[in-house]
Amino acid sequence: MGTVAVLPIKTFAAAKHRLSEAVGAPDRRELAEAMVGDVLEALGAIAGLDAVVAVTAEPRAATAAREAGARVVHDDREAGQSAAALLGVEAAIALGAERVLLVPGDCPALDPGEVGALLAGGTAVRQPGVVIVADRHGSGTNALLLSPPRAIEPSFGDGSLARHAARGRAAGAAVRIAEVPSLNLDVDTPEDLDALRSALASRDGGAARTRALLARLQPRAAAAG
Repeated sequence: MGTVAVLPIKTFAAAKHRLSEAVGAPDRRELAEAMVGDVLEALGAIAGLDAVVAVTAEPRAATAAREAGARVVHDDREAGQSAAALLGVEAAIALGAERVLLVPGDCPALDPGEVGALLAGGTAVRQPGVVIVADRHGSGTNALLLSPPRAIEPSFGDGSLARHAARGRAAGAAVRIAEVPSLNLDVDTPEDLDALRSALASRDGGAARTRALLARLQPRAAAAG
């Protein structure tokens, strides 16, 4: 098997606490679920992607992943994105993966064509390589394409782009920073949510679940203001 996507998914009730000033708890849970559903749908439309592994302790996410044709790995520790990614990498290797694409569950604007181009232009399956997709701030990591799957150990969080690049070079892998605009838009803060809303408004199609939820949230935000 060539390339497997690994999608760590945090329990919805524990997700997006940094949005609390702008979005109430029930809506945050709905937003997390909507974004995951859109990411799963987009992953299923990517040319060159052979399988998807979802790593989660969230029952609703597990159900959505199975319905989308993904393999589900139960995350019984929920020790963070990096630990969940490692669980997914091992599951992908068990499936026979020669490359893994680590993607977040909060990039609902993910464009299958852009990610397909990333896979086509990324490291050759048998060439050791690390392709890093930055967040919109240019310092974090929103996706990693690793060939082979254990090329480096992922270390997400603040400043992760530099860490991943350093780890790749230390491992003797070819390191490249790739620009994938639709993967830049993860949602952690109210400002990120505004950026996502603007990006979705500027294009047609995709992210139907997230669009619908944002449309419901907009009147509530206006009323609260």
